Amino acid sequence: MTTGDGAAAKCRLYLITPPRLDPATFRDTLAAALDAGDVACLQLRLKDATTDEVKQATEALMPVAQARDVAFILNDDAALALRLGCDGAHLGQTDGDHAGARALLKDRILGITCHASRHLAMEAGEIGADYVAFGAFFPTGTKETVHTAGTDLLEWWSEMMEIPCVAIGGITAANCAPLVQAGADFLAVVGAVWNHPEGAAAGVRAMNAAIAAA
Repeated sequence: MTTGDGAAAKCRLYLITPPRLDPATFRDTLAAALDAGDVACLQLRLKDATTDEVKQATEALMPVAQARDVAFILNDDAALALRLGCDGAHLGQTDGDHAGARALLKDRILGITCHASRHLAMEAGEIGADYVAFGAFFPTGTKETVHTAGTDLLEWWSEMMEIPCVAIGGITAANCAPLVQAGADFLAVVGAVWNHPEGAAAGVRAMNAAIAAA
């Protein structure tokens, strides 16, 4: 999960799964989406799912992602991510001990939600996070918007730090250009792909076209 070198760094798509899904049927949808264009990683984010349900979804979907060189990231639980063989974990501010997760995951990916806080992002960088996530940049129906971030945060981070940043929250092909221009390394999307009227593959194509045009 890299962006390239220096000025040549390219913003890439960071897919997050729908909050609820049937692994057996979603597997084909995922394959079509990942085959449609560049995707850096897939975060499995199943809210209110049991550990067994997360395990079943991981077993069904992780091979689809990894076969296409797409990193498979588990939301919320570093220990479970390690146990299931995921490429890494994404943790919110209340998801346990971040430093402990860094030690546990070792050479796997650790991403940390930092909302709209420069302080939290600096702390995440200090403990060795592989990326920080800022947002929400736009209204989103996926979760309640408590924190709102601006493009100045992306500009500051990209100028100051080498650690990649992910922009999240209501991002679509129609509104993403300012985020790319401000220095976002990754755009995290849910509805823009899975709810696309022409299907998930069309959603991926639209996002990649918008990123390229920004």
